[in-house]
Amino acid sequence: MSKPNEPNVSTRGRTLILKSISLFLSGRNARSNSQQPKPVKTKKMNDKDSKNKISPKLLEIAKKETHFTRLEIENLYKVYRRLISMNRPKTHQDKNVAATSSIGKTTSEGIDRVIFRELLHSSFDIVTEDMMMDRIFCVWDKTNSGLITPESWFLGLNIFLRGTLAEQTDFCFFVYDLNADGFITKDEMFQLLKNCLIKQPQDEDPDEGVKDLVEIILRKLDKDKDGKVSLDDYRTSVKEEPLLLEAFGRCLPNERATDTFITTMKM
Repeated sequence: MSKPNEPNVSTRGRTLILKSISLFLSGRNARSNSQQPKPVKTKKMNDKDSKNKISPKLLEIAKKETHFTRLEIENLYKVYRRLISMNRPKTHQDKNVAATSSIGKTTSEGIDRVIFRELLHSSFDIVTEDMMMDRIFCVWDKTNSGLITPESWFLGLNIFLRGTLAEQTDFCFFVYDLNADGFITKDEMFQLLKNCLIKQPQDEDPDEGVKDLVEIILRKLDKDKDGKVSLDDYRTSVKEEPLLLEAFGRCLPNERATDTFITTMKM
């Protein structure tokens, strides 16, 4: 369900998002299969190509900080450009939103929450509650600007598609740490788990089952027995039992969605 003041993305819009990953490929394949001489590029075409071409500095940053190849980075940047072109029209309140990238450029361009949510649904098959969606967005949003910048885009996809178990463990922890204080507390566990159990009408305390589940998981994850889960606790627990990686809710794509995305970005 969409949040208040956020317009719904139409069915056509969701379809466009799903297809946006391969749109840039279709144009390239059509050109390569054509037997006709290549048309002379006009200034308009050059401007468009230039806008969709990643800068050398950003390319080097992405190569250094991710597990992607140069070709994959270039293709992912083209996808990024197509996605930001689908952002909802900016309202008066949006005009002051800006993000500063690691290459020192301040911009109001980026993937907003609406498009990001639809991307998770359509391309990564992540269907979860709004709270979890918002937390995933916040962890991706390295600039805390409300926009996914190019650097955040590469870093987020690196975790989703090529992340090691250790990298994905840290990502999940930061998603579950709702107030970003370095710990997952019992209250946060309750908030994350409260809708995962089917509540029976005859239950005197509908939340009792959730509270019991919180205690069970806490005993499993709280290695130093201080009543909360630290990052070190979480790392140790997941290393011992990888199935605990998404203990408090799904926040990573499944293998099928990952494989599909990786196949596309290699083309």
